[in-house]
Amino acid sequence: MISFRDRQHRQVRLTDERLAHLETDHPEMKGQASRIGETLADPDQVIRSATDSAVELFYKLYPSTPVTTKFLCIVVKVLPNDNFIITSYYTDTVKKGEALWEKK
Repeated sequence: MISFRDRQHRQVRLTDERLAHLETDHPEMKGQASRIGETLADPDQVIRSATDSAVELFYKLYPSTPVTTKFLCIVVKVLPNDNFIITSYYTDTVKKGEALWEKK
């Protein structure tokens, strides 16, 4: 298990099972753990999921990725005593939802 801190200094964990999911279902995420930590700690924006109010999506734009210029999206379940990564992927767009924070 890997542990990160988000921009609010909350501990966010990435379990071995979820890491295996990322590397299997999103092969472009292989070797991207440092960017996951960077995105959580210093995102461009954070959005609350439109379908699950306990999920926050952390986005950071990277000009160079394994799949060209893309946003890295980290999907985090935020519970009262636990925060953990559900998935992570590169994407062209930021999903709609409540804007929780945006870098100025």
